Amino acid sequence: MRRPVEGEVHVHYGQIYVESDSDDHGPGLAEAFAGQRAGLCGAATPGFLWLNTGLHTGDVGFTVEVRDQAPPLDPAWEDVVEVSFRPASAQSALVQWAGEDSWDLDLEETDHRVRYCASGMDRASETDTRSADEPQLDRYLLQFWPAPPEPDRVLKETSRTAACWHRYARTLPPPPTPAERAETARRERLARETEEREQRLAHERRQWGGRLPSDALRTVGGNVSGLRDFDPALLHAIDAAGPATQRAVARFAARRACEAAGLTALDWVAHALTALAEDRPLPPPFDDDASMWHVLASDPDVPDRTVGRAVPPERPPSESADSALMSGLFQTAAPFVVGPAAAFEEPHDPSPSGEEPHDASPSGEEPQDPSPSGEEWQVPPPSDSALSPLVAMLTIGRPDPSLRISQPHMALPAVTAAADPDPLRAALDAVYAAVVTYGEDHPALLAEVWSFCEERPAPPVPRFTP
Repeated sequence: MRRPVEGEVHVHYGQIYVESDSDDHGPGLAEAFAGQRAGLCGAATPGFLWLNTGLHTGDVGFTVEVRDQAPPLDPAWEDVVEVSFRPASAQSALVQWAGEDSWDLDLEETDHRVRYCASGMDRASETDTRSADEPQLDRYLLQFWPAPPEPDRVLKETSRTAACWHRYARTLPPPPTPAERAETARRERLARETEEREQRLAHERRQWGGRLPSDALRTVGGNVSGLRDFDPALLHAIDAAGPATQRAVARFAARRACEAAGLTALDWVAHALTALAEDRPLPPPFDDDASMWHVLASDPDVPDRTVGRAVPPERPPSESADSALMSGLFQTAAPFVVGPAAAFEEPHDPSPSGEEPHDASPSGEEPQDPSPSGEEWQVPPPSDSALSPLVAMLTIGRPDPSLRISQPHMALPAVTAAADPDPLRAALDAVYAAVVTYGEDHPALLAEVWSFCEERPAPPVPRFTP
């Protein structure tokens, strides 16, 4: 025989529990005693025992015994019930209300018979609360031994408190069968999956201007998300226009970007634009990124042109791509309850005496929103050395339109993007590079790109007020 618990334990709301499923917050009062005749030890929920005490708040005498076989019944106990119990895991514990403390029971994952014995319940119930310097009012013995499942039984009934709990339990309907539990769990899982899917689709619709993207737009990669912030409807139109129009859009965007940056007068840029128009591979130095950036940095005829940042149009808060991104990057863990008796988050049925069941508040701090606004980091433009071939830019929050960027450095990616073998990606990446190159004047560029597409939305109908 083992005694993993012996001495006094603290109870609150006249409750203490045996838990063995760390993923379950436990049942409510009615669920724990559903269909039972015994109202002191609720075993209707698999892997969980709800133990009632006479004392509402304070320390009670409590002993737990783990035996190899059924012990004899000690006539000194006033109230005695038996139930059947099978731990849901190897981690079973006696747990105080709200997980304030716990004691490992180390029960095997097999069927057990449980005997719960009580004395002094009426005296403790009348006193209600026991302070630390007051004598013990009620005591309990919880015994486990291996045995096949049997119906719950009341072996001895003496106190008015126990009788009241027994009457309450007998008013409850029987618990669901294992098959009914499985079906309920299946339905709840399907409902959660459906809700999560609908939320994902709703978020995706907001991101893409009110309609879901095609599979091609979802998988195209590149700078599709950057261009989507400026004009999501244009992405759908380019996607629907077909490969020939997409290739034409890519060439147009590359040329417009180079014109805006003042690069078309440079022979090495003009040759690349001609190759794009004739559907030929890009000539040197565009066939190698490092060489391209080196030539750009070393050519004295490259104009020193800058432009203000391109800022996407404002969108309603529910459609803000920035807020969605920030909430994903900086999501804080949800509050949690420490201990194996995770606090019940749902209200439970009141006890027969009118006491409210426990309703512990979760612990933990409120999630903070650390989303920065307007922070910016940029790698400087490449130097004359071929060891610095790349331009990288990261913006957190909305871009600052007062910052200036180099148009030549933004225009060259439009040329290389337009040569991408995938015509859709070529169009989207080239247009995005051209938008960045145009900067604050990007609406004029987008209006021209729209002229290539047949699905441009009709302008809104003006509203007149009398």
